[in-house]
Amino acid sequence: MARHARCSGEHILVKGFPYGKKLWDNVREIPNAARTVHPREFHTRGASINPANRFEALHFEEDPHDEVDEDSRPRKTIFYRDGSQSIIARNNSPDVGFETSVNPYRGCEHGCVYCYARPTHEYLGFSAGTDFESRIMVKLDAPKLLEAELSSRKWRPQVIAISGVTDPYQPIERKLEITRGCLQVLSRFRNPVGIITKNRLVTRDSDLLGELAEFSCAAVNVSVTSLIEELQRVLEPRTSPPHARLEAISKLREAGVPVGVMVAPVIPGLTDHEMPGILAACAKVGAQFAGYTIMRLPFAVAPLFERWLDEYFPERKAKVLSRIRSVRGGDRLSDPRWGTRIKGEGIFAEQIARLFQMSCRKVGIGPRPELSTQHFRRPREQLTLF
Repeated sequence: MARHARCSGEHILVKGFPYGKKLWDNVREIPNAARTVHPREFHTRGASINPANRFEALHFEEDPHDEVDEDSRPRKTIFYRDGSQSIIARNNSPDVGFETSVNPYRGCEHGCVYCYARPTHEYLGFSAGTDFESRIMVKLDAPKLLEAELSSRKWRPQVIAISGVTDPYQPIERKLEITRGCLQVLSRFRNPVGIITKNRLVTRDSDLLGELAEFSCAAVNVSVTSLIEELQRVLEPRTSPPHARLEAISKLREAGVPVGVMVAPVIPGLTDHEMPGILAACAKVGAQFAGYTIMRLPFAVAPLFERWLDEYFPERKAKVLSRIRSVRGGDRLSDPRWGTRIKGEGIFAEQIARLFQMSCRKVGIGPRPELSTQHFRRPREQLTLF
């Protein structure tokens, strides 16, 4: 038995569009389009299945006597136009390092199996599994909406993070340039921005980031989980490989952009031993500051990651899950509490914290630079002066 979910919006066909041609000639409406989610495995993705949406009463349950044909073909990505009327998201979480963020997309084709943002896709009627990385909402109007919000007298200049629950440089950004459009707006207003990404595509925007950096209005965190490409390829299948992320750090530094590394997430029992090597490699190519987070597995992410361990590291599964639980209070795989959800708690969390601090000191990595709002301006106001 298959389950059904509901979604609405526009189905965007983007494959094969050349630059310079209107991208949306082939947009077609599919209001309230019902879709069937099959219980088969999907290949070339971070998540191999689509688990049930926790908000839906009807869902598929496997019967051991059922025969389900596996489809070895890669699952195609479908893009939907997001009709949001605002673009700046606000949060009051004291442990994330920012109060406002811009997410040009919802969902992420990078497909990191552990991504804590996967459950947000369930609010859209999708699954946190393969849907999260193959059913992407795109905010075509993001630059226009951002300009309107920054132009408002209600806007209080502050650092905007790009992004909070998606990667702004996932593959489709190369074609749509939504993130670049947002940076163009931020550059005109000289509003500070902090970026985090796993994709070397960020170097495409070195010109805009460099302009912002001249006014202490830009900083980039390149996220590096592992330097082992064989591991990265199955853990984060559509991200840039480790060597490309190191190259991105180098190129951003050459462009005068403050750049650091986020060792995120640290996976206890699997990647924690790599932290000194990651920090050393990143410092060597120009990383000036660093941070880290410890893995947490909220809601449907837990069974997805457990299945991933079964497939790739069955001999380490028990140890990895035990270590994750040990930094999450001893009896769970996730912890939503402020103050502990990012860095964890307990003896293993303390060991990771000390390892991070010692490694940073050893390679000369310093604190993250403070971004400035003192150069903020509203371009239209500037024009009225002449």
